[in-house]
Amino acid sequence: MTQLPGLPTAPGRLLDEAIRKDFPILDRVIHDGKKLVYLDSAATSQKPRQVLDALSEYYEQHNANVHRGVYTIAEEATALYEGARDKVAAFINAPSRDEVIFTKNASESLNLVANMLGWADEPYRVDHETEIVTTEMEHHSNIVPWQLLAQRTGAKLKWFGITDDGRLDLSNIDEIITEKTKIVSFVLVSNILGTQNPVETIVRRAQEVGALVCIDASQAAPHQVLDVQALQADFVAFTGHKMVGPTGIGVLWGRQELLEDLPPFLGGGEMIETVSMHSSTYAPAPHKFEAGTPPIAQAVGLGAAVDYLSAIGMERIAAHEHAITEYAVKRLLEVPDLRIIGPETAEDRGATISFTLGDIHPHDVGQVLDEQGIAVRVGHHCARPVCLRYGIPATTRASFYLYSTPAEVDALVEGLEHVRNFFG
Repeated sequence: MTQLPGLPTAPGRLLDEAIRKDFPILDRVIHDGKKLVYLDSAATSQKPRQVLDALSEYYEQHNANVHRGVYTIAEEATALYEGARDKVAAFINAPSRDEVIFTKNASESLNLVANMLGWADEPYRVDHETEIVTTEMEHHSNIVPWQLLAQRTGAKLKWFGITDDGRLDLSNIDEIITEKTKIVSFVLVSNILGTQNPVETIVRRAQEVGALVCIDASQAAPHQVLDVQALQADFVAFTGHKMVGPTGIGVLWGRQELLEDLPPFLGGGEMIETVSMHSSTYAPAPHKFEAGTPPIAQAVGLGAAVDYLSAIGMERIAAHEHAITEYAVKRLLEVPDLRIIGPETAEDRGATISFTLGDIHPHDVGQVLDEQGIAVRVGHHCARPVCLRYGIPATTRASFYLYSTPAEVDALVEGLEHVRNFFG
């Protein structure tokens, strides 16, 4: 790694770079011999061999449908699928494995919560006399489902704004969360700003008025210890493909008593107890919310991802990413005309940094970086209200993970200098 005079030194507390050898794609060479520098883990993480091997072994040795077959490989598939549920429950410190619902992604998990509340009886029902609260920094997956629910039920949608430095503005929390609030749904770590939100303050106010709390932990579960009991939320959603797992698998955790009381959203096979032409009764949770053939192989892959992350240790991963992020913030602020959108510090933020570069459009920034083998995200990152808040069309986003290195941060900074020179 080249260290230029006057720039901060590379961080300590880093994971062994041997971890990178577990990820085959990181050896890929693209664009005239340039080695891939992957800085888009907030969109999807790369997968280690351990996860790829688990997926391959499942399809080669155990592929069958689950829960119904009495033959050997069907029972093996069921054991692997339900074993993955056990692993996820332990990973998030869930009181019961039956509180872990498999979905196809966090978006489906959040939509599931919104639709359960729209169809629920009192005291959970959202209707024209109630309010839904979210925030201006949400991913669209935690805005649109609530907009749809509000449109369908007549409920009022309210939200917290964002401060100039990329934090939630909670100065009017008592006016936003009121006695009419039925659900407060917010992101734990922003996918565009990197901001880590003050869970305790928001949850305390929601509990004061008897509102349910739903947390989008998609950008937290891969990067830090996620303890659903410590969060004191009612629902927590996250997705497998951002935490070295496969695509097509997400998780919704919900408190047992709520899952017992709330109605299912999807109907079909597996989620029933009895069916007649006149009526049906439903299986207990979690199966009540898992209609049809589930994402079996994907769940097995997620179980392998949980094993992989747990073996390294989430505390170690968090420390590594904090060091990388601290280093990246300092290096990026050395780039002329670069403006970080969000906190300009590594404290209380995740390993995601969005920025603009003068008047160069982010799409142009991304294309020039790609020619150098550097993969970053450009656009509004499914968080357009944030871009509107800051009066910008889009941002360039670099996001880091357990396999990211200081050398890759340096490559990004050098690449941005090339972008500036390219555009004069």
